[in-house]
Formats: sequence, structure tokens, C-alpha cells
Amino acid sequence: MTQYDLIIIGSGPGGRSAAIQAGKLKRRVLVIDRKDRLGGVSVHTGTIPSKTLRETVLNLSGWRERSFYGRSYRVKDEIGAEDLKERLHKTLDYEVDVLEHQFNRNHVETLYGMARFVSPTEVEVESDTGEVTSVTGANFLIATGTRTYRPDLVPFNGTTILDSDEFLEMSHIPRSLIVVGAGVIGVEYATMFAALDIDVTLIEPRDSFLDFIDKTLIQEFTHEIRENGVDLRLGSPIAQIKDCSTHVEVALENGRHVRGEMLLFAAGRMGATEKLGLEATGLKTDHRGRLNVDRKTYQTEVKHIYAVGDVIGHPSLASTSLQQGRVAACHAMDTPSLPESPWFPYGIYSVPEISTCGMSEEDIHSRGIAYEVGVARFRETSRGHIMGLEHGMLKMLFSLKTRRVLGVQIVGEGATELIHIAQAVLNLKGTVDYFVQNTFNYPTLAEAYKIAGLDAFNRMPIPDELKAVPPSAL
Repeated sequence: MTQYDLIIIGSGPGGRSAAIQAGKLKRRVLVIDRKDRLGGVSVHTGTIPSKTLRETVLNLSGWRERSFYGRSYRVKDEIGAEDLKERLHKTLDYEVDVLEHQFNRNHVETLYGMARFVSPTEVEVESDTGEVTSVTGANFLIATGTRTYRPDLVPFNGTTILDSDEFLEMSHIPRSLIVVGAGVIGVEYATMFAALDIDVTLIEPRDSFLDFIDKTLIQEFTHEIRENGVDLRLGSPIAQIKDCSTHVEVALENGRHVRGEMLLFAAGRMGATEKLGLEATGLKTDHRGRLNVDRKTYQTEVKHIYAVGDVIGHPSLASTSLQQGRVAACHAMDTPSLPESPWFPYGIYSVPEISTCGMSEEDIHSRGIAYEVGVARFRETSRGHIMGLEHGMLKMLFSLKTRRVLGVQIVGEGATELIHIAQAVLNLKGTVDYFVQNTFNYPTLAEAYKIAGLDAFNRMPIPDELKAVPPSAL
């Protein structure tokens, strides 16, 4: 029986970075994946496909140019499902090729099949043909990610009533779409299909959505997506979903009905742990199949078994999973590693994009911190005019006591790229003065940082070092 230093179950971002890190440390590493292609949910049904689909939609629809050429402007008049899939498959093939090359270069071994623990130090892997291989390891990393939540209420049929994994393989683009669940996945798909001029109804049983995002940003976002054609229905649970053959009908508990050609159910995901045989290790999961870990080392209660990524819950991002995998591998291999940075960016690839880093205004209120706000609109920048941006805003929060940046929230074109300036300043304990003192390229959307910084600076107390300077010298 083969013995490994580290056995990783799952080849998504967390498993990938852990394998490469352990490989670079010259350890014997095995990655087990149930699919016959590496990459996990992130590459095949999650992060990469949805973001590729978004870019394809915006390019083919001519969305970014409509402020100049009118709402009817399109790059391609008739956009079909195959148009969306063509770019998707090319991107996925490239991602898998890169990953296979990285594993080969770092001498990471792979084994395809369903892994199941038979003891705390041994797993059996059953292939599609039924062949069983047993392997043992000194350390294990569980990076199995999540699976779609499929409640009995929903009559899934794989064609007109789909979960978020099936949605990518749709046979045709519908004329109307119902999306159930205004979480990150639901919001992303609802807004990108609205950009294709499809009638989209987004249903969320709760009275609010994306509650971890600053409320000012959500107000701005809500206004814009409604203007873009998304019918947002908040605050009423679903009573029934009916497959009517030619259409789908949703009855809400408040008595209203919604009809659409296709329905996407995107209300939640579950940790993909039910088939791992965790009872053989003594590990238990929560009601959503997630594992509890030490957030500094990513060790579970069984010290030689680690877990990272979506299977451990929040923040459930590909970016944080990559970091978690690296830290877990270093700890498992008893190798020092730099700690994770306290501030990481959160990106939502909707239309428009949302990205945040640091605290929201609600977080600051709850902590009783005295603060000031600086706001910039993209239309206030020359680059915004050049790009034809009618919407978009950047909001910064500063401590009145220390002048430090506490949080930054952005909604609009390029938000997920722009946020990294905020991340750097936050982690380096920068202040509002950084944005006032420094020059930004002109014309750029990044100038919004300067505008928002000055907006807050002009309302904040004058810093001590400037009090002694005569006003004429300022």
C-alpha cells in the first residue's frame, strides 16, 4: 500500500495550492479527484465558468457601449447557447492544461475516483469502473468544496428547472428567466442574463439580500439592476414551483405568481462531505455538511486532517481558498509560513460588479468607532466619461481618531480590480492622507480614490502637522 506525506481530496483552488506548496517542499503528494479532469467546482461549474460567461455576455451583447450607441446596440444580433459555451469550453480547457502542467512540474501525483476514509490514516478510492485503490497518508487535506442544494420543493428536470451546475449546460437561451435565491450566485446569473435583454425575475424569500455588503452599496446596486431590467422580488417565501411543460410557474406565499420559460434555483450550497466516510475518522460536520477548523492552521479536531475552501464555510472564495491551502500545507509539512493578511477583498461578478475590503459602515456603527465617509462617482472621473459610465461609485470609511482607512466599497465597472488599491492601503495601515498626497494616473477610474479621499479629508479635523503651516502655504 502506497504511503504519502500529504493526501489531498479535491483539486479546486484550496487543494491545488496545497499540492503545489507541498510539492515545492519535496514531499510526496497525492491529489484525489472524483472527476476525470482536475480543477474542481471552481474550474468546471463555479468561479471560472460564471466569470467567463459574464465576459462573453458583455462582449457579444455590446453592453459596455450602449451608453454611446443606444439600448438597441448589439455586437451580435442573435446570441445562442452555443455562442456562450464556445468561449467557456476554451477557457476551461486552458485552465485544466495549466493545472496539469503545474502538478507535473511539482511531481504531484493524481488519482481519479471517489475517496472514502476507512480509517483515520487510510482512504479507498473507487474509480468509475469499480476498481478500488487503497492509499495511506501521514496527513490529509479535505478540499471537496460544495454541491448544489436541491430541496424536494423544486421539481428539477435538467432542461427548464435547473440548479447552478446544470445551468451552464443549458440547451437554449430562454426568453424569460426566474432566479430563486439572491445570494452571490443568483445575483451574478440574474444580472448577466438581464444584460442579454432577457426578462429576469430574481426572487429572495428574505427582506434583504447580500447582507454582508455595505447597505449604501446595496441601495446603489439595487437601483441599477432594476434599471437594467431585473424584477427583484424580496420578502416572500415560495409556496410552490410548478413545471407546466411550456413554462415554469412560481407561487409566492404572498399570493403573487411569477411565470418564466426557465428557472434557476440558486438558494444555497452544501459541503460535499456526505460520501467521504468521515465517521471512520471521528469527524462530524454541521447541518450543511461543513467542517470546523482552527482558522490559523486549518486543522480539524483530528490533528493530521486539515480542511480548506468552501467546505469550511465563510468566506467561500476561490481567492481565500488558495491562501488557506498554502497555509495548511505548510503547517502539515511542519514548515514556517507567512500568516494570512487580515484584510482580503470580496468580489461579486454581477452586472455591475461589487467589491469590498475592510469594514462596512454597519460594522463601524456596531463597534462605536467615530468615522468619516468619502464618496466618489465614476461619472465624476474623466475616464468614466470616456467609457460612457453613467453609474458606479466608490465609498471609503476613515477613522476620525487615527485617520486610517477602515473599509472601502465599490460598485461599478472594474470594481474587482480597483479594490486591490484599498487592500494594500488597509494592510499597510494607511490613512486618508495617502490619497490626498499621492498622484493617480489620469485619466483612470482609480482617480475615484483621490476624489473620495478629498471628499472625506475636507470634512475631517486638520492633522497636527498642518496646523503650524500658514494657510497661504497650503
